[in-house]
Amino acid sequence: MIFLAYLLIGASVFVISYQFFKFGARAKAEKELIPKPAAATSLILRLTLPIIRITLLPSVKGLKITDYRKRMKKKIVAAGLQEELTPDELFSLKILLVIILPLIAVIYNLGLHVANPVLLIIIFGAIGYFFPELWINNLIKDRKTRIRMAIPFVVDLLSLCTEAGLDFMGAIQRVVQKAQKSPLIEELEYVLNELKLGTTRGDALRNMADRINMPEISSLVAVLVTADKMGASISDALKAQSNQIRSERFIRAEKAGAAASQKILFPLIFFIVPAVFIVVLGPMVAKLLQKLFAGGFGGLTGGLF
Repeated sequence: MIFLAYLLIGASVFVISYQFFKFGARAKAEKELIPKPAAATSLILRLTLPIIRITLLPSVKGLKITDYRKRMKKKIVAAGLQEELTPDELFSLKILLVIILPLIAVIYNLGLHVANPVLLIIIFGAIGYFFPELWINNLIKDRKTRIRMAIPFVVDLLSLCTEAGLDFMGAIQRVVQKAQKSPLIEELEYVLNELKLGTTRGDALRNMADRINMPEISSLVAVLVTADKMGASISDALKAQSNQIRSERFIRAEKAGAAASQKILFPLIFFIVPAVFIVVLGPMVAKLLQKLFAGGFGGLTGGLF
């Protein structure tokens, strides 16, 4: 029972924290139909970032955590939060949650007396430390999914613009202006901004591939850079890449469908089939038991036949 109480308390805190992180972004995105940076609309981050920047951030900047900063920098960029968070702020958020969550759990435990305070401190301290990275990983996964869905449409628009007579950078600018906002469009905006600052076309596209870190984008960028260097038609390269991306997406959908049929076997065997047997055979078994205990095997045989 005590372990169950630990589990329920931890699950409730995790769900509440996750909803605080995600609810603001979801509500505004549904209202405006334009994806917003999750950090700018997250209630917890809006409440904690001012505190973090005043109290914890100056001390964290002096820590020698170079490897952590490099690793988190890649994740923050992949999540599209490079203008919202820094690795030091994310580490400061971890420290704050490691302090606040156990404190809340201990105060909550004073009234219920369901657990050992030391154990609560360990459990909720671990939750506070790992939760920000789980949140970042979830944002990366969601962002990559949206980019993967938008790639064929954006590539088709780029192909149409280049066929209409625009050069490749002009086509990107036109797509950014006219297409619906999405993470891929945001990345193309970064490409245009880098070009305005003097970055070469190939380097700007490679930087976009490094930020997104997806095989589809890396393949697309490699084809475009090669076509640009060789003087080949970018429109033809875009058409071929669009067809390949659609074929790969169709193959992934088939694999997901095949995997779903295998994943459903476990709940089917252990939950659905037993329930069906209970509904079908339950009344018969109940009648058999009633006859058996009421009149013995003779009464049972006479009742059945």
